[in-house]
Amino acid sequence: MKLRYSNHHPLLFLPLFSVLLLGACKEPETPLVEEETVELSRNASINNWIKKEMDLYYLWLEEMKTPSSIELEPVDYFEALLNKPTDRFSAIFDNATELTDGLGGTSTEAGYEFYLFSTQNPGQVIAEVNYVKRGSPAATKDLLRGDIITGINGKNITITNYRTLISEIGNAHTISYSRYNAALDNFERKPDIQMEVARVSENPNYMDTVFTIDNQKIGYIVYHFFAPSPTPQTPNTVPLYDNEMDEIFQNFKTEGVNHLIVDFRYNGGGYVSSAVNLASLIAPNLSSKSIFSKTRYNSNLMAIAGNDDVESLFLNKPENIGAQLGGKVYVLTTNSTASASELIINSLRPFMDVIIIGEKTTGKNVGSIVIEEENNPENTYGILPIIMQSYNSRDESDYGNGFLPNIEVNERTERLRQFGDVNEILLRHAIGHITGTPPAGRYEILDRTDIGNSIDHKDRAGVMIDNLHLKHP
Repeated sequence: MKLRYSNHHPLLFLPLFSVLLLGACKEPETPLVEEETVELSRNASINNWIKKEMDLYYLWLEEMKTPSSIELEPVDYFEALLNKPTDRFSAIFDNATELTDGLGGTSTEAGYEFYLFSTQNPGQVIAEVNYVKRGSPAATKDLLRGDIITGINGKNITITNYRTLISEIGNAHTISYSRYNAALDNFERKPDIQMEVARVSENPNYMDTVFTIDNQKIGYIVYHFFAPSPTPQTPNTVPLYDNEMDEIFQNFKTEGVNHLIVDFRYNGGGYVSSAVNLASLIAPNLSSKSIFSKTRYNSNLMAIAGNDDVESLFLNKPENIGAQLGGKVYVLTTNSTASASELIINSLRPFMDVIIIGEKTTGKNVGSIVIEEENNPENTYGILPIIMQSYNSRDESDYGNGFLPNIEVNERTERLRQFGDVNEILLRHAIGHITGTPPAGRYEILDRTDIGNSIDHKDRAGVMIDNLHLKHP
C-alpha cells in the first residue's frame, strides 16, 4: 500500500519542513574548550609572592630592580630586587619558623658565642669565648668568657679549615681550649669538653649590678638583644623580658644609682617596642607627649591613613631613673652594635648626653617587618625587607654610617675579662670617665688579627623590627 499525499492539504507538510529548515539554518555548535590552567613552578610561585610583598612594603619602592627571571632561586630573586648598594640590610631566610624563633633568642645550639682571630703562629686560628648563655648546655660545662678554643672535634683550628670546623658546632661536638691563669700569667690547657646542643631560649637581660666607687652609685646592665619575650611574633604574649627589665631599673632606683652604663657591645638590635620600653626607663623629664621616634615608610604605605605621621611616644614608667642620672648615660659599643641599639642612642640624644665608649656602631637607621606566607606549606621562606626609616624627635636620622664613640676603645685588643670586672676594658673606661680615676692595673695589648664573630651571623643581628604602628594595606 502506498501513501498518497493530496495537493489540497499543503499544511500537512509544514511541521516537518519547519524542523528541517531550522535544522539546516542553525549554526553548528562550537565544542566547549576548558581553559588551560598554567601550573607555576615552585620557584615562580614563591617569587611571585616575594614580588607582591615587596611591591607593598619595600622602602625604596621606586628604585626596586627587575630580576632576570621568575624562575630564579628565591634567594637570588629576592637579592636581585634590592636597591643596592643603598640597601645593605634586607634579608631572606629559607626557614621562617627558625627566623621568628631566632628573633626571640631561641635556637638549637650549644650556647656560647665567640670572636675568631688569626694569631702570630703561622696558620693558627683561635676562638675566644664572648659569653656563655644561661640555661644552655655550655652553661653546665667549665667554660667561661675569655677562654680560648684552639680545636674542634679533635682538629686544630687553622686558616684553611676554620669555616668547616665552625660549621660543625651546630651539632654535638668536642672543643679543645685553654684558660688564662693570672698567677702564672699564662694560658693553661684544660681538659677537652664534649658539647651537646639543645633548644636554648636566651634571656637578653644578661647581667645587672650596682657598683659603689668613690661615693658614686653606678648601675650597669648587659643587654644582648631587644625582644619583649621568647615569642615576640605571637600576639598578646606576656612581655617577660621587658617586665624583667622594669624590675632591674626598679632596683637601680631603690639603690639610688646616679650613673648608668648600658652594655650594648653584642646587641645587634631587635624589636622597637622593647627599645621604647628601655629608653622610657632612662630618659629624664618625660611627658605624655614626649616623642621617642618618628617612622617613615614608602609612598604606598604613607598614603594609608595612620602611616603618614607615625610617632612612637615614650612610656610612663614608674621605674624611670632619668632624674637621678645628671643628664648623662654611658653606652658601651662594638662594631656589632646595631639597629635598635642605635635607635636608643639616637632617640635619647634630644633628652640627655649619650656618652659612647667603644667602637663605631654598625650604622642602621632603617627597619623591617617579618613576612611569611601563611597557609602555603610549599613556601618555607621568611623575608625581612627594609620598610621604614627612623628619626628622633628632632627629625635626625644621620647615623647611616654609624655613631662615632666619644671614647674609642677596641675590646679585642686585650684578653676578655668577665662581665662586671671593673678592669674589663670597656667597663673600666666608663668607670674612669665617671670617677676621673681609672682603675689601676697592667693590661696586655694582644697582637692578633680579627677574622669575625659568631654573633654577627645570628638571625637577629642588625635587625630593627617595626612592631608598633604600621597599618597594613
